[in-house]
Amino acid sequence: MISAKDIEAGIEAIDPMANPLVAADSYLALAEQTLELWLYSKNLTPTNDKKEGFRLLALHRQGAKGDPSFNACRETCRELAYRYNVVTGSDRADIQQEAATGMTHLARHLALFISGKMQIAGLGDFCCASKPIRTNEQEMF
Repeated sequence: MISAKDIEAGIEAIDPMANPLVAADSYLALAEQTLELWLYSKNLTPTNDKKEGFRLLALHRQGAKGDPSFNACRETCRELAYRYNVVTGSDRADIQQEAATGMTHLARHLALFISGKMQIAGLGDFCCASKPIRTNEQEMF
């Protein structure tokens, strides 16, 4: 099994400008491995299913069960899938390179979020959530 540090190093080693198609495949594979780490940390076996054509989205769905704060990375996963489709669906090198470069940032964000969440379970709870307000016993006004 690959470590979070190895995933981060793998992301940084990819040059999206050299070959965007290879880069997109690599980013997607590393993002899946990131979600697999999360699932293994929860003693779950990662699914091989696909959601909307992507294993990444099925892995996210599996990882989010029972942990609403994990949904903080849902849009990151969806954006990775979208940009993957842009890279593989375009025949223009400039569009492929731009989309693959965006995948760099998204894959890094996902890896950092998951590795942080593995250290701090509450990571992903939003600061503007109403729960702290509802649990505050003092009258605000």
